[in-house]
Amino acid sequence: MLTSEIKLNQINKFQQNLDNRKDSKVVERAVSHQGILASSEDFTAESKMHPVFSIDLSTGNVADQKQSGRCWMFAALNTMRIRLMNTFKVSDGFELSQNYTNFWDKFEKSNYFLENVLKTADQPLDSRKVSWLMTTPQQDGGQWDMLCALIEKYGIVPKYAMPETFNSEKSAQINKFLNLKLRHDAVALRELVADKASDAKIAETKETMLNEIYRMLVYALGEPTTSFNFEYRDKDNNYHIDKDITPQDFFKKYINLNLEDYVSLINSPTADKPFNKTYTIEMLGNVVNGRQVKHLNLEMSELKKLAIKQLQNGESVWFGSDVGQSSNTKKGIMDTSLYVPDELFDADLSLSKAERLDYGESLMTHAMVITGVDLVDGKPTKWKVENSWGEKVGTKGYFVMSDEWMDQFVYQFVINKAYLTTDQLTAQKQEPTVLNPWDPMGALA
Repeated sequence: MLTSEIKLNQINKFQQNLDNRKDSKVVERAVSHQGILASSEDFTAESKMHPVFSIDLSTGNVADQKQSGRCWMFAALNTMRIRLMNTFKVSDGFELSQNYTNFWDKFEKSNYFLENVLKTADQPLDSRKVSWLMTTPQQDGGQWDMLCALIEKYGIVPKYAMPETFNSEKSAQINKFLNLKLRHDAVALRELVADKASDAKIAETKETMLNEIYRMLVYALGEPTTSFNFEYRDKDNNYHIDKDITPQDFFKKYINLNLEDYVSLINSPTADKPFNKTYTIEMLGNVVNGRQVKHLNLEMSELKKLAIKQLQNGESVWFGSDVGQSSNTKKGIMDTSLYVPDELFDADLSLSKAERLDYGESLMTHAMVITGVDLVDGKPTKWKVENSWGEKVGTKGYFVMSDEWMDQFVYQFVINKAYLTTDQLTAQKQEPTVLNPWDPMGALA
């Protein structure tokens, strides 16, 4: 392979080529002062993203995850609260407790990490799996199946029953010190395994670790609710109270959702993942022995049909995407035509969706909820999206997503099995292929 360093005569040639461009100084001034995105924004694209939709579900006020990475929780709980609000005529502004779910997620993720430390204790520290494991022992993000595993074990509660704390809204500090604690514990567990300690000794040590982790989480997030009074006034101003209800019973009675009916569908057009096959990811999860993360890979055209069916039946759609791509968060627009940096730089910046996944350019970073779609001659042109960044962005917190943006940057939908075709249902039941821990389909929203 021919390799060489950059030569000075090459630099002179490159500069001369730039000097020969009549617009180079104009572009340089614009980009250096305004930034790449502002200088490459195509304002004509904005006019096509008018927030009016032929199917538009009413979903209440937008929530705000603040300075935390809990979008997957907010998105899922937002879909569930609407179910409760519609059934029991609860007024707008009602929320389910994201902090309650957050507490149990961090506690379960800690145990999941320690279990994976023990499973990989015979591998050297520089093995790829151990290195991957230690990079981020736990974090705020998650996936749909992980949320289901938490609810199936712990239930859910209204927000007032376990409100937000400083550390739930601004999670950097608790993440820093919890990960420090987990890495400290990883050292101790690996040493016990190396010293051939008994299973009883390892179990005793791990229980002590979990006790300390529980204490840290209570101090940071508050003691988790075990029972509460559910009281509210409905839209007719009638008062209701249900005393001493548990989180599990609250979910069964007021949400009344069979989580087994909802499955994760992905679009990953990479060569290693044939369509109509199922996949899971090694070492991805939170609840040990809980629900498995499982994805059925489908063509995007099939995913859209299913999403539209679900919306037409009055039910919103949880989805995962790479929200930072071609996105104006202030205006609440996600559109592949919004910026044209390739024209600005006169450089080919194109990659296919598969190439972005294979070469590390894109992966799922954020979960939101689809609450509407604009159908023209039966085909989608744009989608209404409920975000969890408060009401100061977009249209009171709602975004508009172009159909082309969905094609390129949406990776996951959660769909009720009732809308799947017979062939899709059969495919979903397959035993999943196990992917490496670092596979992009294992990214946490």
